[in-house]
Amino acid sequence: MWGIVPAAGQGTRIQPLAFSKELLPVGSRVDESGVERPRAVSEHLVERMVRGGADKILFVISPLKSDILRYYGGAFGTASVAYAVQERAAGLCDAIFRATPFVRPEEPVLVGLPDTVWFPEDALRELPDDRLSFLLFPVARPEFFDAVDTDAEGRVREIQVKRTGAATNWIWGAFKMPGATLHALRALWEARERQDEYIGTLVNAWIARGNEAWGVRAGRSYVDVGTLNGYREATQLLGGMAAQLPGSAGAEQGEGVA
Repeated sequence: MWGIVPAAGQGTRIQPLAFSKELLPVGSRVDESGVERPRAVSEHLVERMVRGGADKILFVISPLKSDILRYYGGAFGTASVAYAVQERAAGLCDAIFRATPFVRPEEPVLVGLPDTVWFPEDALRELPDDRLSFLLFPVARPEFFDAVDTDAEGRVREIQVKRTGAATNWIWGAFKMPGATLHALRALWEARERQDEYIGTLVNAWIARGNEAWGVRAGRSYVDVGTLNGYREATQLLGGMAAQLPGSAGAEQGEGVA
């Protein structure tokens, strides 16, 4: 299974940085020698992809983001790591479809955003392998994201891209599909003259042509770390989750994260 990480964006909302935004330290991890070290924000996504079954990770990077290659090298845990280049930032669809030469039709594909932190960590396991499905999270301000309107069975009616007055507060944070669907979506994107910058508008066209997409409400907490305020929220979220671990002071006092 492939995990696709679109990481070619410029990160203008949180600049200036001296490195790629995907390497922004958010939280920490303990290395093989038992030393606690800062964790790059994109590690949260990659770790969740590996938990979700990915054994191959593809970073889509710009020519200026060689620091991501140096950071991850050729492997992350049990997963192999590869790279594709997006010469210029041309939207999420363009980035995702850079993966099509790597993906066989029978291989499932996971897609997530490398400047986000979300829980539960194993939520990607809830997504089926055989259909296009979105992992959904409840948020207070859905107009800042892509809200996913579903029917009672979870079938997607519409993805509302950064729309004021969205019909739902459930947004997508990651998605999964068969490799054959990835190739079919690329063919549709090209037939539409590559006009779709956002995956939401492309999926709406996909649905309008009689295809299906599904939403799975398995997410609990979601933070976009692409802004300074989001960075603060992610730090608070991770601190709250750490407080709930067995033996921590927060767990003993019953603290939690809203």
